[in-house]
Amino acid sequence: MAVTDISGIRIPDSRIAREITQLIRDTESDLLFHHSTRVYFWGALTGQRQNLFFDPELLYAAAMFHDIGLTQRYSKSRLRFEVDGANAAREFLRGHGISEHDVEKVWTAIALHTTPGIPEHMHPEISLVQAGAGMDVAGRNYDHFTDEQREAVIAAHPRGKDFKHALIEAFYHGMKFRPETTFGTFNDDFLAFKDPSFQRGNVCSIILGSRWEP
Repeated sequence: MAVTDISGIRIPDSRIAREITQLIRDTESDLLFHHSTRVYFWGALTGQRQNLFFDPELLYAAAMFHDIGLTQRYSKSRLRFEVDGANAAREFLRGHGISEHDVEKVWTAIALHTTPGIPEHMHPEISLVQAGAGMDVAGRNYDHFTDEQREAVIAAHPRGKDFKHALIEAFYHGMKFRPETTFGTFNDDFLAFKDPSFQRGNVCSIILGSRWEP
């Protein structure tokens, strides 16, 4: 992969980072691979702007593994796709001798990247993955990036034709066989959007229907 420098942010040039790139390239579609790489850049640029101290290699690992749970490899899983991705990253990093403290940062960053309101109060590597994903998917804090930064990231890792609908399709296919794992998250929005017959879980009904007496 050509070295891309965007406002001083680069993909880490380490053996582990190169192996991560190859693994994700071989596992994910172009759509998810480029999305994950953009998540790294948006997250790292956010950290730079906020003067946060973060480990680029850990941030890169978390960003690149964050959607691997949506791939065909995990089509029979009954876990949340975020947990599949977190577990995959943990296994990979443990196999490369990364400390448990750092491994758990990456695990948590991936596991919580679709859980708003919590990651931003945690380690920078955790908060920045969610920030990067929010920017790439929904344009969160879009105006905090310069035109030059946005154009450079997209030039290096294009969104492709009709990215928004293509991403919705990827999320739907990654979760349609395990709809129960979307309960309590906004991931059920993807299923409801694509499948009119999908019934959302309702926590009030669960509470009222439990075996506990009033």
